[in-house]
Amino acid sequence: MRRMSEPLPGAPEPWAASEMPRFRGRPPYLMSEMIAAEPALAERLIHRLSKDEVVEPLVSAIREMASAGRPILTTGCGTSEHAAMGVAALLNEALDLPAGREVRAIQALDTLARPLADGLLIAISHEGGTQITNEALRVARAAGARTALITVGGGSPGAGLAELVVRTEEQDQSWCHTVGYLSPLLVGAVLAAHVSRSRIDVLAIRALLDGADDPHAAASTASALASSDRLIVAGAGVDYVSARELALKLAEGARLPAAALELETVLHGHLAAATRWTGLVLLMTAQRDGPIRERSARVLAAARALGVPAAAILSTEAATTIPEDDTPAGRIVLPRIGRIRGAAGSLLGAAPALQLLAERVARARGVNPDTLGREDPAQAAAHA
Repeated sequence: MRRMSEPLPGAPEPWAASEMPRFRGRPPYLMSEMIAAEPALAERLIHRLSKDEVVEPLVSAIREMASAGRPILTTGCGTSEHAAMGVAALLNEALDLPAGREVRAIQALDTLARPLADGLLIAISHEGGTQITNEALRVARAAGARTALITVGGGSPGAGLAELVVRTEEQDQSWCHTVGYLSPLLVGAVLAAHVSRSRIDVLAIRALLDGADDPHAAASTASALASSDRLIVAGAGVDYVSARELALKLAEGARLPAAALELETVLHGHLAAATRWTGLVLLMTAQRDGPIRERSARVLAAARALGVPAAAILSTEAATTIPEDDTPAGRIVLPRIGRIRGAAGSLLGAAPALQLLAERVARARGVNPDTLGREDPAQAAAHA
């Protein structure tokens, strides 16, 4: 894939919600270009964050809340909800809090029923215009909580509601957000490094992103999955975050119905409706021992018994434990994570791989992923 090195446009000034991208009848789509832009964007963003005056106050607030045993929540909607789940995982790893005191990711609508009145709410909204996320910020701040927003620019409605605003500066040009998912994960990785007083290796992150999107493996796997009626996407731990995002990208970008399930949940009833027209994608991007490896093998064995075509996104280590025959629909093997370990390595490594797979499924199905189908009047009306 031809890389893009030029910065993407920032948020419009004055702020305005983005308009539907211009329709392209064939690839490369804007989504294709956004995936190609991510390695260089990651390097730029991490360098910018090293000079961002908001990062240290937010890190101090995170440490203060954690030390006092006060709640820390992350929130968002859609892709931003999945990024919020990733940020929570990154902060939990850095803080190493006892069980029961973890940073929790909560869907923005759910925060409205019981507004956070004591603690810190970190919201994620790529453009800063998501109604429910902004309402979550408003009610939390009014109730007495501290608030922060990770977003692209400082002029949005959401930015006006948050006490602390971390700006990512470069706006996704496709409505099938890829940059909009990766950017807050990178912010989360930077925050986690500051919290744990460790160094973030920007060159290692760029190298990881550079090697994580294999177009040949993605195209082959996409071809095997594209004729499915629906897909089950499974993962455990941080891989469930990536599974959620892949399922969303397949639905909105490739118009292929997909559901993300916790690894163990797959084995408890959902396979009763599976047929040979159902596809399965397993994510296992960390070296897994014990129950997770055993249950992954069990899910793949069940798929094989049902004639369900199974594919996987795997770490190099995990790939050595899963026979090729168990993933007849193909596999994408991530490069060795190296110096980017733990949740950051899994989340950042899986991001471009899952995005490229969804983009290639869209190609195989002959649909433009950028518009989310809203060139169709019925889809446009449903969104409105």
